[in-house]
Parts: sequence; C-alpha cells; structure tokens
Amino acid sequence: MPLFEQISRDIMTAMKARDKVRTDALRNIKKYFIEAKTAPGADGELSDEQAVKILSKLSKQGHDTAALYREKGREDLAQEEEAQALVIDEYLPKQLSAEELEAEIRRIVAEEGATSMRDMGKVMGAASKQLVGRADGKAIAALVKQILSA
Repeated sequence: MPLFEQISRDIMTAMKARDKVRTDALRNIKKYFIEAKTAPGADGELSDEQAVKILSKLSKQGHDTAALYREKGREDLAQEEEAQALVIDEYLPKQLSAEELEAEIRRIVAEEGATSMRDMGKVMGAASKQLVGRADGKAIAALVKQILSA
C-alpha cells in the first residue's frame, strides 16, 4: 500500500482511538503529501520515494525543534514535538547502523570509482539517492569525506 493511502487510513484509526498526538502528526504529514502532489510541475502523484523524503525532513525538523525547546526550558513543548516526531519515525525505513552505513558508503564509492575528494559530489549524489530515509545526510557526508580522504 502506498504511504499516502496508509497515512490516510491511519488518520481514521487515530481519530477513532481519540489519539490527539497521532492524529495531529498524521494530518500534518498528509498536508505535506498533498502539497507535494499539487505543487507546480508535479504530476499529481506521490511516489513512496518522494514520501520518504518528506517524512525524513519532517522527522528531522521535529527532533531539532524538540531540542531547541529543551534548550529554552520548555519541556512541555519539547515532549509534544518529540511525540509527533516519533509518530513520523514509524513510517520511515529502518535506519542503518554505523557499520551498515559504512559498508553501503564503501560499496557506493567502489561503484562510482571514486578515488579522491574531487569525487565527493558524485558519491554524495549516488549515496543520497540510495540511502534516502535510511541515514542522516550529515552522517553520510562525514563518512564519505573520511573514506575519500584515506
């Protein structure tokens, strides 16, 4: 089942269960999905790959916002934001462990024939496409730099 349909179905389930946090998080996701489907240049469809990119962005924003709230001493808002981010995380693919990520990056470096830092852009492009939603962009970039610098 496509993620868009799954989110729509899960909204109804959350509403019936009177789960306010889950309902709010899922409605927010659906809003972004609809915006992506109806954006200028969009074909009215939303692939699961596009949906995962949106979910990944929303999850990162939620966790970052929760951290900011905690820095400012607003634990109540931080908990609310974190709870919604955790709902979003449920729809993301399993995150790669450090070892799995390194193995994937090394495989991509070999596939691209990269030998130096000059090839970083080429490797990052391929890695970003292949690892979407499964690893943080900063972690990917740091590992690519480390491998290409060695």
